[in-house]
Amino acid sequence: MFFRRKFYIVNNDFIDIFNKHFNETNLPNQLKNGARLVGRWMAPHSENTTEIFAIWEYDSFEKYEEIERNVRSDKEHHKKIVEWYERHGGRERVYEEYLLEVKNEELISTVPDETRQFRTRV
Repeated sequence: MFFRRKFYIVNNDFIDIFNKHFNETNLPNQLKNGARLVGRWMAPHSENTTEIFAIWEYDSFEKYEEIERNVRSDKEHHKKIVEWYERHGGRERVYEEYLLEVKNEELISTVPDETRQFRTRV
């Protein structure tokens, strides 16, 4: 298994807009292409910002790369992303004013494989 954490520090004024975008645009495209969302959470970061992060699960690093290629090559999805940025002042403005930090990180388990309990998929 390969796990990744996508992490954002978001200006509090932008949280609702950002979460709606995730739920309506990014999540459906990721799921359509085979990504599995473990969960997505947020927690206060500072007086003016919130940390939002998602943990994703993939069968392997190679499968993650394949899914990301498919997500990025989806022309209809790309159009939605470009339009979303334009509605909020352009990509540069969004990253300067609203999405103050973004990281995409591999997560490495500290628990031996034989002791992990995996949830049952329904």
